[in-house]
Amino acid sequence: MDRTVLCIKWGTLYSADYVNVLFNAARANIAGSFRFVCLTDDPEGLSAQIEHFPIPDIGLDPHHWKGGGWPKLSMFVPDLYGVEGRVLFIDLDMVIWGALDSFFTWEKGMVMLDHGPWRHHDGVPRPMSSVFAFDAGAHADMLERFAANRDALMARYRLEQDFIAGEAGPLAFWPQEWIKSYKNHLRPPLIIDRFRGPYPPDPSVRILCFHGQPRPIDLVQPPAGNWDVFPHYGHGRVAWMAEYWQRFGGKI
Repeated sequence: MDRTVLCIKWGTLYSADYVNVLFNAARANIAGSFRFVCLTDDPEGLSAQIEHFPIPDIGLDPHHWKGGGWPKLSMFVPDLYGVEGRVLFIDLDMVIWGALDSFFTWEKGMVMLDHGPWRHHDGVPRPMSSVFAFDAGAHADMLERFAANRDALMARYRLEQDFIAGEAGPLAFWPQEWIKSYKNHLRPPLIIDRFRGPYPPDPSVRILCFHGQPRPIDLVQPPAGNWDVFPHYGHGRVAWMAEYWQRFGGKI
């Protein structure tokens, strides 16, 4: 199989529902065959159709699993459970809103998300690892450098996405219209957010990016009161998000 959608789940922040919804949404939005692989420390609750494997050991200490996304680097081991060809990594808090086929063929090498235009106007790319593509096995040398000089590189880059952007070689970026941010593109302005909820993504959007708070589950299973981060305000269930979640197998 020369196309793989890959995700990673560790700890308790994201439930098995996140993986199952991502799998079902990917299956509905990719034409033809592909593998769906989840690297995880706890496969309980995952759909029987999902391939799941232990997260490869890349020499992280326990506290490295609690800050940043450093375990993501495990996907660059030379032979990742037989994964071959083009790999599309998708974070669990992404919402698949449209066709994904082009993500496997857009540019070559490492392709990342540039979130700079969302909040800045200086034209400087700001790579983000929420959705990225690479060729299986192509970056083993990057992982070797990390293993040989782990602490210094973690101190230098601070986040795993900065490390990938700085060490993977030439980067390409997804078209801005393919991926939109909940916070920056759909969240209502201050004050207005107390009177209406977020609009759904435009049909042209392929992936809706949730980064930080709130997370998709907050819009689906809202806690009492404000589920957004003050001074922003969100309350109650968001119908379009709940419909997506339920349609692709998530619990309401």
